[in-house]
Amino acid sequence: MGETFKVRVEGLQFDAAHFETFGDKCEPLHGHSYHVAAEVEGELNPDSLVVDFTRLKSIIRELCKQLDHRFLLQHESHRLEIESVDASWKIRTQAGLGYVFPSQDVVALPIDNSSAERLSEWFAARVWSALEGKGARNLRSVTVDVYEGPGQRASHRMQRLPLE
Repeated sequence: MGETFKVRVEGLQFDAAHFETFGDKCEPLHGHSYHVAAEVEGELNPDSLVVDFTRLKSIIRELCKQLDHRFLLQHESHRLEIESVDASWKIRTQAGLGYVFPSQDVVALPIDNSSAERLSEWFAARVWSALEGKGARNLRSVTVDVYEGPGQRASHRMQRLPLE
């Protein structure tokens, strides 16, 4: 195994609305100006790069664009009743509060809660997949930080397991 290097990009952002669920409670609908940073660790490729900064930023920028100015629907929630009807999403909380959003304003994410932790996991999986899809076979780990606000960050790290 060769030397390990890291690259990090920061300063990417999106604005979105969400509400988290915890226990039998659902917080009020609100929004954040999310900031996203990513760190990729791996061996140098034949061009002496872990990954190209521009490529990494482009991937994250595209993911942010998918979420920007949308409602982040935790489509795999165990705590919400969710139904897609006509051109809208109908959501009911365990407390009986109901929401109806136009489909074009919603991004249905395959997560169980729209927490910063789950969003960082969602980003990390897609960054890893996109980099490998573009031929990056030198990756050891991808870490994505999602900031909900100053001093509030969640991170998720994916890593390649060593061969036995």
